[in-house]
Amino acid sequence: MNQKDLIIRNAEHSDIDALVILLCELFAIEVDFEFDADKHRLGLRLMIDGCRKHKCIKVAEYDNKVIGMCSAQTHISTVEGGVAAMVEDLVVHNQWRGKGIGRMLLESIESWSNVCGLKRLQLLADSANETALSFYKKNDWNPTQLICLRKKFR
Repeated sequence: MNQKDLIIRNAEHSDIDALVILLCELFAIEVDFEFDADKHRLGLRLMIDGCRKHKCIKVAEYDNKVIGMCSAQTHISTVEGGVAAMVEDLVVHNQWRGKGIGRMLLESIESWSNVCGLKRLQLLADSANETALSFYKKNDWNPTQLICLRKKFR
């Protein structure tokens, strides 16, 4: 793969089917989530619609095919006294991993965050996914003492 032929860009509605395939791959390794293509399509549409100041999906495209994605959405942080974002759904097709694409997707989200004036990025990672945890550490993401709790409705 020639990295100069790799494009990192904003997701478009025409990418949704490819993004659903990526989410299937991601949720196959995350025990907390179940794959539901219809729900994921709806969520992706909601993320792609509207302004790009509060939510963002970046895709990695090579040879006119979407091979990776990363999303983020903002919230108000009282700790930071400003806007922060939660990074979600960082995934690169299995055959394309280890080529720097995940790093480039994270960097594109960091650039978006800087342009938007965000104070912090944070993400959740599966505690059993040692490969992902090692990747984040290598890319200067630091663990915290916080744990994630959730309560589902419907």
